[in-house]
Amino acid sequence: MSALVLDAGAFVAVDRGDRAMVARLRMAQQAGLELRSTGVVITQVWRDPAGRQANLARLLKSVDIKAVDERLGRDAGLLLGGAGTRDAVGASVVAVSATGDRILTGDVGDIRPLVAASGRSILVVAC
Repeated sequence: MSALVLDAGAFVAVDRGDRAMVARLRMAQQAGLELRSTGVVITQVWRDPAGRQANLARLLKSVDIKAVDERLGRDAGLLLGGAGTRDAVGASVVAVSATGDRILTGDVGDIRPLVAASGRSILVVAC
């Protein structure tokens, strides 16, 4: 199954109540795309100690969050080396993406070199 892999920009938009982004994600799911991300991306967006980020919390229930374990860390590190970049979070997003997936990001310029280094055919879509 193809996935729409979410970078921080999509989560931030939903957290801020961006109805267009919510609709976009809903349409992706209805089209059969799995929503996927990594735990380190959640680190970038979760801020409220009382857990009052209701929009974000709702979205997280429908996203397959992959843990950044040793294997994923090594894969992401290889992407960083191949791309000559330093964005470890972006590398984790690309590392959990497969050929045919789409990455939804606000950092297209950071993600594209990582996708190129992966050698996989992944569409990078701006938020």
